[in-house]
Amino acid sequence: MKIDRTIIRAGSMTLLAAALAACTTAGSPPSGGPGGRPAPTGVEGTWIDAKGTGLSTFSAGSFKTVATDTGQTLSDGSYTMTGANAVQITGTSLIRQAPIGFNCLMVSLNQLNCTSSANQQFTLTRRV
Repeated sequence: MKIDRTIIRAGSMTLLAAALAACTTAGSPPSGGPGGRPAPTGVEGTWIDAKGTGLSTFSAGSFKTVATDTGQTLSDGSYTMTGANAVQITGTSLIRQAPIGFNCLMVSLNQLNCTSSANQQFTLTRRV
């Protein structure tokens, strides 16, 4: 019985490895970005503030900002592209339990210059 379990376990591991290999090799190869990753488009992706304290992720119209030291969610909400390089961000500060709003301009592929509804300015840099 012990030999049968060993053979079954080895067979299962082989199938799992083959399935994972198929996942990583199937499809067209990525291009454009460093290390073979696709080049970023728009604001999609991860951005960090100038002080390095908050990490914001933008994906499919939603955003979330977490503290870099604790991983605690600081804010979340949604974003809308209002022009080719302009984005409007709205959401909630979970720390203050208050609404937030920002207008940002993508001045380069890796930099967002933002102004809050309270007229405070800050910069986000794309994390690659």
